[in-house]
Amino acid sequence: MEQRQPYDDLMGKSNAEPRLTPQLQLKGNVVLEGSVSYDEARKVWNGAIDKRPAMIAYCAGAEDVARAVAFARSHRYCIAVRSGGHNVAGLSVCDGGMVIDLSHMKQIEVDPVRRIARAEAGLNLGEFDRATQEYGLATTMGVNSDTGIAGLTLGGGFGKLGRKYGLTCDNLIAAEVVTAEGKILRASATEHPDLFWGLRGGGGNFGIVTAFEYRLHSIGTSLLVASALYRYDEAREAMRFYDEFARRAPDEANVDAALVTLPSGERFFGISGCYVGSHHDGERAVSPIVKFGSPVETRLAAVPYLEIQSGGDALFPRGRRYYWKAQFLREIGAGAIDALLDAYARAPNTSSLLVFQHVGGAIARVPTPDSPYANRDAAFDCFPVAIWDDPADDDANMGWARELWSAVRPYSTGGVYANNLGDEGEDRVRDAYGENYARLAALKAKYDSTNLFRLNQNIRPAT
Repeated sequence: MEQRQPYDDLMGKSNAEPRLTPQLQLKGNVVLEGSVSYDEARKVWNGAIDKRPAMIAYCAGAEDVARAVAFARSHRYCIAVRSGGHNVAGLSVCDGGMVIDLSHMKQIEVDPVRRIARAEAGLNLGEFDRATQEYGLATTMGVNSDTGIAGLTLGGGFGKLGRKYGLTCDNLIAAEVVTAEGKILRASATEHPDLFWGLRGGGGNFGIVTAFEYRLHSIGTSLLVASALYRYDEAREAMRFYDEFARRAPDEANVDAALVTLPSGERFFGISGCYVGSHHDGERAVSPIVKFGSPVETRLAAVPYLEIQSGGDALFPRGRRYYWKAQFLREIGAGAIDALLDAYARAPNTSSLLVFQHVGGAIARVPTPDSPYANRDAAFDCFPVAIWDDPADDDANMGWARELWSAVRPYSTGGVYANNLGDEGEDRVRDAYGENYARLAALKAKYDSTNLFRLNQNIRPAT
């Protein structure tokens, strides 16, 4: 049997002196190190990431992607794949290798009768939402409008519609994929079904997805929103209310929350819920949010879905420095509340957040073996978000996030959402996939035995 040299070993020989050649011909364009547009082209969302790839290949379609993959293999370049570039660890860019950039691939076709959308991988969720909302349709799609749909979908995909309709990956019905061999495949329940299974939560480990086909749902163009803001001295009781209310909420209700700090330095706890259904039913379901305790600010109103989907954009602009660590909770008990409030009180600046994302509902009713996404028993994703600007403040901000994460760790399920992982090592990747990890490793060996696609939350090929 032929002995294949691991791609990790090949890369170790080539990164020191990358070989640039003019052989890569694309319908798109290639930006090389040293060109006028290079410094702008290598930027990603997280301003703390400063990497210098040898080249950035802006692809115009699947054929370009296949050519870029073949070129990278033959010239021994590592590959980073970029769509929205929102990965907090900066895995969509690399030092000395090739960035295969999909951001120019933005075609979308919406079939309002069949309620299906075919979307190229360069779209961000705002662009996707605008196209589907022309027909009052949507599918689960993240919380920040310039997030790329590709990474969101491949890692699972949280969003306001998740508890009603499942994760983004649960609504995926087919994908166009460029494999490590440079082949272009269609994966669905009937075509390469093993690959299709792996794409629904297994990240970018099995190929580069160039187009997605999604199931859409009729939601209208607005949802009822209820929100309340509580002073920090009332945060403990408000968090207890939030825990109980969210865990008992109907599938139609998505209720997120956060510890926040105003520019004045005053700290608050905020709850924000929306209802996927009639506004009349929604008022009955989510109005308790505005009635609990003594909030300093409340809102109960129908809000355009596109406004909801872009509501957090101002908090997460491109170019600031970001760091977070996440973990799942089944409940927010007294011990977790004490730990959170104590640690958040030491947040290093007014931009620092502690976020709860509400999961469960329809997400929890999908059997774990049905997709790579394994942590379906969680009720909340909990994570501190450090946001700052000055590199001199890196240690203080990252240290605070790690401290808060560690304080809550005893109350977590032990699991983690792959899309919220930073550069945390193989053990945490295993925590993301749980009992599905062995099957994923076997699939990796079939479709990417040399681990060409390894700049991700990497699953090593089974040996």
